[in-house]
Amino acid sequence: MRSEAEKLLMDGAFLPAMPLVLDENRRFDEAGQRRLIRYYLHCGVDGIAVGVHSTQFAIRDPKINLFERVLSTAISEMKAWQERTGRTVLAVAGVCGETNQAVAEARLAAGLGYDAALLSPGGLAHLSEDDMVERTRAVAEVMDVIGFYLQPAVGGRIFSYDYWERVCAIPGVKAVKCAAFNRYFTVDVARAIAFADHEIALYTGNDDNIVADLLTRYAFEVKGEKRVVATRGGLLGHWAAWTGTAVKIFRAIKALPEGAPLSPEWLTLAAQITDVNSAFFDAAHQFAGCIVGIHEVLRRQGLMAGIWCLDPKETLSPGQKEEIDRVYRMYPELCDDALAADFLRQDRG
Repeated sequence: MRSEAEKLLMDGAFLPAMPLVLDENRRFDEAGQRRLIRYYLHCGVDGIAVGVHSTQFAIRDPKINLFERVLSTAISEMKAWQERTGRTVLAVAGVCGETNQAVAEARLAAGLGYDAALLSPGGLAHLSEDDMVERTRAVAEVMDVIGFYLQPAVGGRIFSYDYWERVCAIPGVKAVKCAAFNRYFTVDVARAIAFADHEIALYTGNDDNIVADLLTRYAFEVKGEKRVVATRGGLLGHWAAWTGTAVKIFRAIKALPEGAPLSPEWLTLAAQITDVNSAFFDAAHQFAGCIVGIHEVLRRQGLMAGIWCLDPKETLSPGQKEEIDRVYRMYPELCDDALAADFLRQDRG
């Protein structure tokens, strides 16, 4: 990993998970994808995660064959931004599948210039924890890894504390994204990180608990040794919409003085953002509309032409549009429509 990118990761980065932009024929809209990436960079993100759940895992289907093209498009737009601005952009590639596939995807991503692989456990329930540890080790030999605790509702699985302890013992594991949507499992990851022999950054992927995670310091003591772990950053699908406001909130949290008393207003904000996420991610239907809900917000802002997914059956759940209407009305201060409109007026490609 580039040294400046690793510093960003360790300091704590704001990383949205990139949605896939399609046209009305469900074909890849490269110009629209590039525009969406520029919007995120305009908002002040620290980097972008590509080829992850929000980008739709079906891009890997040989009949669709979009994985390399999407990764190439995204990294070229990120590199162009870096050249124009001099700002480092942390490029994260989603990596999936059993060991051979994951290693091949990591090699491709590394060759394109990505900094780290977010290693998904999705769809691998048939593998043992030993198999999964060795899979992580194999990918870490190709490029630096961000471990991933993915909630079972969207294809993840429950892991033991021992599993995370062994993952965190792998030198190439630089961070872990915890998206378990479960406080008990989140503590397991934090504890494993606390007692690792090398520095590992904890990232929240808990879209149901974003602000509270970012405010939390985990403290553990074993045999007189105390170690503290903070949630340094986030890699979140939720941050793919209303991104400008989310960046401002993240920067405000990062600027809080260490050890200073927290205003109760932060907890109120935390609950409001969780409520917004319930609409965007379709919690009422076990997250069936979590991808298309983000598309709908981006469509309303003019950042996507439509809500199309690769699977024609993937669409808004009953009542989800009304729930998105509700959070728009209820939390107008969290919306960044004005910033999105300003970006679209200025953007020249």
